[in-house]
Amino acid sequence: MDYCSWIALRAVEGIGPVLFRRLLERFETPGHVFSAAPGALATVRGVTPQIAEAIAAPACRRFAEAECRRIEAAGVRLLTFLDADYPRRLFEIGDPPPLLYLRGTFPPWEPAVAVVGSRRATREGLKAAERLSSELASNGVLVVSGLARGIDTAAHRGALAGGGATVAVLGCGVDVDYPPENRQLAEQISGNGCIISEFPMVTQPLAEHFPRRNRIISGLSRGVLVVEAVEKSGSLITARYALDQGREVLAVPGAISSAACRGSNRLIKDGAQLVDCVEDILHAVRVVRSEHALPLLDRHAPPLRCSLTPREAAVYELVAQGPRHLDEITQALELTPGEVSAMVLGLELKGMLQQLPGSYYSLP
Repeated sequence: MDYCSWIALRAVEGIGPVLFRRLLERFETPGHVFSAAPGALATVRGVTPQIAEAIAAPACRRFAEAECRRIEAAGVRLLTFLDADYPRRLFEIGDPPPLLYLRGTFPPWEPAVAVVGSRRATREGLKAAERLSSELASNGVLVVSGLARGIDTAAHRGALAGGGATVAVLGCGVDVDYPPENRQLAEQISGNGCIISEFPMVTQPLAEHFPRRNRIISGLSRGVLVVEAVEKSGSLITARYALDQGREVLAVPGAISSAACRGSNRLIKDGAQLVDCVEDILHAVRVVRSEHALPLLDRHAPPLRCSLTPREAAVYELVAQGPRHLDEITQALELTPGEVSAMVLGLELKGMLQQLPGSYYSLP
């Protein structure tokens, strides 16, 4: 795959995840986008004359060439949303990142639970996050967090101590040590899971990056567990993303006199599930213990890993957000009924879709 073209197209100013996917649905590859005439580009909804001009300019391709050299030097892998190993749950979030930078080894993406919370956590909060994450890991659950100070750090440490895998989602480049004191922990994570980011190499941890990072943390997971959060914290943003994405929201209760717990206590008051033991989490995300302490996954387990074409990915993304009628898919993608029928059949044969009565389709 021509990863340089993927990087170059993602770097074009004005092209976000949604427009990126529209361009691939129309032209199939980033290379074809760059070779397309301005008139052809203009037929894609969202492409302005300024964006078409930026696509034709050489700056993004020069950036991509340098980026490819940085990726190779750092031993980083680039994962596109068409690759078989791309986490399929991200198709449910509405704007899945077209590219993920990955450092480490691929864990199984399912089942996964996000554990997040305050950077200035109390000793009790740190102990709770580490213990629950360790018990999740020992039950075969992938622990997802953000490698920040406080609860995130405790969650990753707990998952590693429990003998499981963990994923750290960064708000900076995967080659940036942030926070710097977690450099050794990051190395341990990359050996027992992976570190991922949608941001290019050497990208610094700017404040505006973290809300976007948070949607991936929740998107990867069946549920989000908040362990200590002040009011208006980033963890509450992750919880809101989880609600929007149809994930379970859980919280560990804290002392009513503690400012560190006001946000997490508020979540419980507003309907989040109270958690005081790992069984509460396993039940909420529908993971059942076996007699050997390994999870028996429910019928919503992910399909076999298969690579996709851009149009197949568009169909899968629609259906991942809820059952869709064949006519609805055809209208949304602006394709012919024959084209959509062929793609739906291909996804059925790959085990990624199933037909319901009345020409509706859903995930298996």
